[in-house]
Amino acid sequence: MENTRRYTIASELLINDQIKDKELRLIGSHGQQIGIVSLAEAMRHAEEEELDLVLIAPQAKPPVAKIIDYSKYRYEMMRKEKEAKKKQKIVELKEVRLSPNIDDNDLKTKASAARRFLEKGNKVKVSLRFRGREMSHMNETRKVLDDFVSQLSDIAVVDKPSKMEGRSLTVVLNPSKK
Repeated sequence: MENTRRYTIASELLINDQIKDKELRLIGSHGQQIGIVSLAEAMRHAEEEELDLVLIAPQAKPPVAKIIDYSKYRYEMMRKEKEAKKKQKIVELKEVRLSPNIDDNDLKTKASAARRFLEKGNKVKVSLRFRGREMSHMNETRKVLDDFVSQLSDIAVVDKPSKMEGRSLTVVLNPSKK
């Protein structure tokens, strides 16, 4: 009974006495198919090998249980999860704000900043912010946003086309995959 006391922590897998199914498809400790057996017989097999009975596929008909060392199995799963996390790239959304009456040199500076963000693999949200009466000349100033996007067309693709959000016109750029 010492085995069941060790694993009282809640986990996604049912082990030993937590299993309530009457019949199980049992897989041995070396990966061999034992067959469909009763819960009591499966527990007996696990106790004989001094290992744990773990329900690995509870939704199957009948549920699949395997005889394994649960602590070793859990360690392996945590190691695989950590390894997958290391390889995962977190994509951030960076924002570049423009104004309708921005100068050409300032636009190039902002474009180079956005280029650096895109080269690192991040998305870029470009906001063209309108203040006061600038809203009435919105159609003429849309070209500022188009110029900005065209400067980055070699490295980025438009993820979300330009649209009005309150007092700003926004477009989202994704790094292009080459």
